[in-house]
Amino acid sequence: MRDEPQVSSYLPDPAILPLAAWLADEVAPADFPVTTLRFRNDRAAATVGLSQLSDAQWVQHFGRFAALPDNLPVPLALRYHGHQFRHYNPDIGDGRGFLFAQMRDGAGRLLDLGTKGSGRTPWSRDGDGRLTLKGAVREILATEMLEALGVNTSKTFSVIETGEELWRGDEPSPTRSAVLVRLSHGHVRIGTFQRLAAFQDAEHMAELVNYCLTQFPGPPPPEGAPGRDEPAAMLLHQVVERLAELAASWMVAGFVHGVLNTDNMNISGESFDYGPWRWLPRWDASFTAAYFDHSGLYAFGRQPEALFWNCGQLAVSLRVLSESAPLVAALDRFGPLYEAAMARRFSARLGIEPVSVEQAKLLVGAAEQQMRESGLGPDAFFFTHRGGRHADTAGEFGEMLARLRPAEGALDHPFWANSGPPAMLIDEVEAIWSAIDTNDDWQVLAEKIGAVRELGTALCGPTG
Repeated sequence: MRDEPQVSSYLPDPAILPLAAWLADEVAPADFPVTTLRFRNDRAAATVGLSQLSDAQWVQHFGRFAALPDNLPVPLALRYHGHQFRHYNPDIGDGRGFLFAQMRDGAGRLLDLGTKGSGRTPWSRDGDGRLTLKGAVREILATEMLEALGVNTSKTFSVIETGEELWRGDEPSPTRSAVLVRLSHGHVRIGTFQRLAAFQDAEHMAELVNYCLTQFPGPPPPEGAPGRDEPAAMLLHQVVERLAELAASWMVAGFVHGVLNTDNMNISGESFDYGPWRWLPRWDASFTAAYFDHSGLYAFGRQPEALFWNCGQLAVSLRVLSESAPLVAALDRFGPLYEAAMARRFSARLGIEPVSVEQAKLLVGAAEQQMRESGLGPDAFFFTHRGGRHADTAGEFGEMLARLRPAEGALDHPFWANSGPPAMLIDEVEAIWSAIDTNDDWQVLAEKIGAVRELGTALCGPTG
């Protein structure tokens, strides 16, 4: 389910530069009063040859944003449009972040270092371009937990406290500030294509499609698919595959992203941009993460629908280059791909031999019923029944589980002898933040990261 990250030397490759003139704006980072290093992800840094930086060098690059050698000479704020809660907005773009650097990892894949809270850009509108330290801590926790659970996610690479007082209407103010750097396989969004479609810019659309196919390669469309050799159709097939997989990974993780707008959808298929996220305290398809999601548009159980809808908006944008039939054929694959991913991922987290799609539908339905009846949240449920354990306490689900074979080595790691798994429920997240905010106690965060990474190792190792 996961690839081991490969240690690499530093291999700069600012591949986006040929597109930058029409894709982005050059910007300057904010000049922060202080830069206090709070978190550096050396595990992620090793994959791009940056783990050997001293703390002083780290702060210069990721707090003061001195350019990395042979990389982007200046930061780039990317331009895009997007549907926000299904309402089209042409006035957005990187409003408090920018693309800082690009490099290759040990497998030759292109990776981006992008920021959050690095200052105002032409797309900031009325925002201050800043990030609260609490928001940065929450992003560390979200990405670490998702990575442990095998979700394709951006990595929180660095957090540096910046010494400004920020005023926010939805939390006690003033509050502490930070700048965050994330590592991901790209920052091209569905909204990036929507912007070019709004301008009917076929020339640059074709360039962007080619960039994505080159830098984020994927399997070809199925044999017999209409237009399978056309670049636009090839890209949509790949994005449909990736987002169907992402939707399944969130559902099996019990994770609610909260804001699934098209400007928050990465062409590389990575989960990123963590605002009002939550993990389910108990199984509830109607559970929402964002207090402002009054209609439940992005509720837990509607996330696959939301990602499919977003794929549809990419298809609409690609009509600038393609006839509709090849694009519709790509969209038609979302449902079966999602069901196959659910079967595979549910089996893997439960620690059983893979089951068929039809078996998985019955098993997942029985598991949902058991969670509702028992009150167990997904984390405790999967831990309790890992490898077929305690099948006799789980009703109809237990009867089904008892007939399935445990996966080889499902319970070999000593982690599974613990009394329970680490979770990431909101009360604990708030307690971690309170320790930092009240006592400047970062140890509780470090301990949580350690426990979550142990979970990831027990579930077959960290993501790549």
